[in-house]
Amino acid sequence: MEKKRILMVCMGNICRSPTAEGVMRSMLLKHGLQDQLEVDSAGTHAYHIGEAPDLRSTHAALARGYDLRRQRARQVCADDFERFDYILAADRANLASLQALRQKGVTPQLLLSILGTEADVPDPYYGGPQGFEQVLDLIEQACEAWCLAFCRKAGPV
Repeated sequence: MEKKRILMVCMGNICRSPTAEGVMRSMLLKHGLQDQLEVDSAGTHAYHIGEAPDLRSTHAALARGYDLRRQRARQVCADDFERFDYILAADRANLASLQALRQKGVTPQLLLSILGTEADVPDPYYGGPQGFEQVLDLIEQACEAWCLAFCRKAGPV
């Protein structure tokens, strides 16, 4: 059985999408899905290519057992729409950038759509001292819901 591939996307690939990648990777192990699914992350902009995730994201994630330290930012490319089965955008601006780049292949979705909402994962830089924790809360909920959908074998909506 060929693994399904999930790509998490935010603007710069240094906070929300690497956090989502790290959380999803852990959730796949928790649910025994690591042999069926794999996850990666990327950004819609080339601001931080090659950089590690933001230290605030890294610290918030480590406090909950998610290790982001080996990740490095990269930019989404046209090939990603063919390589990945699911492309999950952190917010509507990222979704619009992905839709503009997409020529064929998988249709991107919002990460939180699995929770029955079209809400954005907010940019943690505008959330004050608790912004990174609040983003992590939302990402954990969404990743858990995606994993449960995969566990049901019906696949996500």
